[in-house]
Amino acid sequence: MRTHIKICGLTREADVDAAVAAGADAIGFVFYPSSPRYVTPQRAAELVRRIPPFTDAVGLFVNASVEAVAATCAAVPLNLLQFHGDEDAAYCRQFSRPWLRAARVRPGLDLVEFARSFPDARGLLLDAFVDGYGGGGHVFDWTLIPPDLPGFLVLSGGLTAANVGDAIRRARPVAVDVSSGVEAGKGIKDHDKIAAFVAAVRKADESL
Repeated sequence: MRTHIKICGLTREADVDAAVAAGADAIGFVFYPSSPRYVTPQRAAELVRRIPPFTDAVGLFVNASVEAVAATCAAVPLNLLQFHGDEDAAYCRQFSRPWLRAARVRPGLDLVEFARSFPDARGLLLDAFVDGYGGGGHVFDWTLIPPDLPGFLVLSGGLTAANVGDAIRRARPVAVDVSSGVEAGKGIKDHDKIAAFVAAVRKADESL
């Protein structure tokens, strides 16, 4: 088993280069204007040019207008879309790109039913529930993940080099998604933390 790794919320050329050099499978760009990691489509297009073939560029959206998502897709060669708001399946599938649907996990949320509501999604991304959108670097209770969850699981929410190994062994996701856990400041990545995170994932994979 090889767990795929996405580094999200990149805003600088050097950070994209560091993530690629460390072995990230995907680089994420945040198109949610309220986020401190927000980048414009024009800025993201510049950064995507630094991503080599077979490393995915992922665009994160939160309740964006159809026009905004379409314009971003036209400006940025994104391989995958990631929806973190209140978008329904019909909304998500209309852009003719593979997509992930994020669920903000808390007690009482039926994750199996949630996943079944998005049968066309490439996978389900689980993040911590907080007020507003985005996990904010918080870990959720991994025991809330049902063993019969359909589809591919992407695990997010407060992951760091220190806890990602345990997360992988417990949840067995196909991919992990990290942002604040590899940062020196919001939107500013720490290259040593990126390398340590990737190394921790690979070490966990060897133990499975």
